[in-house]
Amino acid sequence: MDAGALKLIAAALAIGLGTIGPGIGAGLIGKGALESMGRNPEVSDNIRQNMILAIALVDSLAIFGLVIALIVLFVM
Repeated sequence: MDAGALKLIAAALAIGLGTIGPGIGAGLIGKGALESMGRNPEVSDNIRQNMILAIALVDSLAIFGLVIALIVLFVM
């Protein structure tokens, strides 16, 4: 294999494996928030705000995986 093919494989693995965790995390956050809103609808506004903040923080990890993939492709 030449270096170009290895760079493509490394970038694909970086973004692929780097988005599995945040995807599962965002799903679990959404599931927990919806369950708690169903049990206690009076505080659903506060739960929704916290859910959005938590999902934004989890999705930042996926952006790190994208940055690593781009570094592998264009810098190395």
